[in-house]
Amino acid sequence: MGKIIFKLDEMMAKRKISLGSLAEEVGITNVNLSKIKNNHVTAVRFSTLAALCEALDCQVGDLIEYIE
Repeated sequence: MGKIIFKLDEMMAKRKISLGSLAEEVGITNVNLSKIKNNHVTAVRFSTLAALCEALDCQVGDLIEYIE
């Protein structure tokens, strides 16, 4: 069975934004953003995905990937 992974670290590096700055802009805690970044979550709210996309000026497909 495949899995979905977050590529948040790649996008953060491209945008040159720190975890703390992004967490503040998105409105979530550093701990929760770190869990997303390190693929330690089983669910993410659409509102959080939308806020990440807005803050990073990207599309959802830039942040997540399906791996078989």
